Amino acid sequence: MDKRLEAGWFQRLAWSVLAVGSVGLLVWVPFLYVAIRRGRGSDWGAFCAFALYEVGSLSLADLPADKGNMTLGLVFLSTAALAVWLLLGPLFDKPTPRNALAGAGGPWPAQAPGNPYMR
Repeated sequence: MDKRLEAGWFQRLAWSVLAVGSVGLLVWVPFLYVAIRRGRGSDWGAFCAFALYEVGSLSLADLPADKGNMTLGLVFLSTAALAVWLLLGPLFDKPTPRNALAGAGGPWPAQAPGNPYMR
């Protein structure tokens, strides 16, 4: 179960814009995508944590205007910052180097300059 999930910068930025641009309402969607694609327990844990955040923030949003405004704002800012950090950084795997695809022998040795037929 060692599945890899590589993503370029455009995909990482798109997931981050979705999480922040929806004012935290869809912050769980990128983590569901990652959990389904990779299937690791830690990915499912991150998805559950952000889904629970959504349920908690919606219940806090129902409080009267004089209570909970600052609390909800601080919770949103910290959760959005954590989500963006995870989406831009350690959540997706780094791309596989091209030399690793060359096989068990490793990268090919560099050729000497000049015409290879005249040696």
